[in-house]
Amino acid sequence: MKLDKMQALYQQLSQGVQEVPVSGSRPLIIAGKIAGFIHPAAISALQSKSYFKQDELAVYLAELGMPRSELNELLVDVAYCLRDAGLTRAWRDELLNVYAEGAVIAQIERAAMRPLGLLTQAIHLNGWTPEGDIYLQLRAATKAFDPNRWDTLVGGLLNAEDSPAEGLVREAQEEAGLAAAEIKQRTPIRTILRMRRRLPEGYQLEDILVSDCIIPPDASLENQDGEVERIETFKPSDVIQMIEDEVITIEAAIVLLDSLINPHIQRLVQQ
Repeated sequence: MKLDKMQALYQQLSQGVQEVPVSGSRPLIIAGKIAGFIHPAAISALQSKSYFKQDELAVYLAELGMPRSELNELLVDVAYCLRDAGLTRAWRDELLNVYAEGAVIAQIERAAMRPLGLLTQAIHLNGWTPEGDIYLQLRAATKAFDPNRWDTLVGGLLNAEDSPAEGLVREAQEEAGLAAAEIKQRTPIRTILRMRRRLPEGYQLEDILVSDCIIPPDASLENQDGEVERIETFKPSDVIQMIEDEVITIEAAIVLLDSLINPHIQRLVQQ
């Protein structure tokens, strides 16, 4: 596919992940700072709580200036309340950072992020062979999201303990069995897009972070966490066809097209 057609496909997919929240959603203010877009079902689940307030402008959780330790405890109650109401998916006992106005203000259970429309960060690794083929993973049938679809070699949410680089190393080990030394030959991590998508459980507000890496020929790629069916290599032309056939997740398609359009991997090869 010619460059201009790939760019058009990239623009089409990127525009497709820019949606407004569902009707009835409200801006969410946590401890006095704009943090997300709360789903109407989550509003109903939380409105009897003493820490819940709302007006014609927004929904408010926690008082301005609440200490972070107390705010974390309050958000534990929020998460369990949402779970008891049947509004969470894939509970993981994993904490993610709560971002508000560009800063981390607290932490909350991962499964509560979408009902509250809170910002998440996803880290991806595009894996390349020295010959220029691309590694893809087939998501397991048991995955809560996009089962049996192709994805980037490595991809996952950053948790509250991760820096982007640490998260990339952790996900690479869990999803592909790659050691830190095997992903050293990679591009700097870059943010390519903020996704805004309506989901059945809420709203996906997510920054997409990406790095491209040449995987050493002697590396043994094997999934460690049971969430990947298999890993295979494909020609770039085949990857583009798979994107057009919609057998690759939309997020992965955008990430892969970014690398196919821009000379990230070429610069790495030259280095």
